[in-house]
Amino acid sequence: MGPIAVVLDHTTATALYDPKSPFNEAVAAFYVQASGGLGTLYAPVLSLTAGDTDRPGLLSYVKGLRFIKIEPFDTDAAVTATELLRFGHTWPTVHAIHAARPSAAFPTGRFLLTLTPSTYTGTGIQAVHPDQ
Repeated sequence: MGPIAVVLDHTTATALYDPKSPFNEAVAAFYVQASGGLGTLYAPVLSLTAGDTDRPGLLSYVKGLRFIKIEPFDTDAAVTATELLRFGHTWPTVHAIHAARPSAAFPTGRFLLTLTPSTYTGTGIQAVHPDQ
């Protein structure tokens, strides 16, 4: 099995940012694995932006982490976001869903690491909690 591709949503990015979070260590373990070449972490910029409104400094913090790749919010992501917003999904989740879905670069999709997997039920992605 090759390196794993994992998308952080706003909840796991916030847990990584907050050393007092009960899930900080679990999310940090994914970061350590990525630093060792065992996987790649991706953070959708729109999810980080939405998360930063509640936790000022989150976006700058994650942007400064060497082993997290920031996913840009491009036209394809905007089209997906618009559709998902119409179906009741929230701003913090729409870019994460888009990033985790199958694409040309990731034909089977990427895992979505989240503290709220039920939020992503019915989206066709693999949402997992860091403690699982």
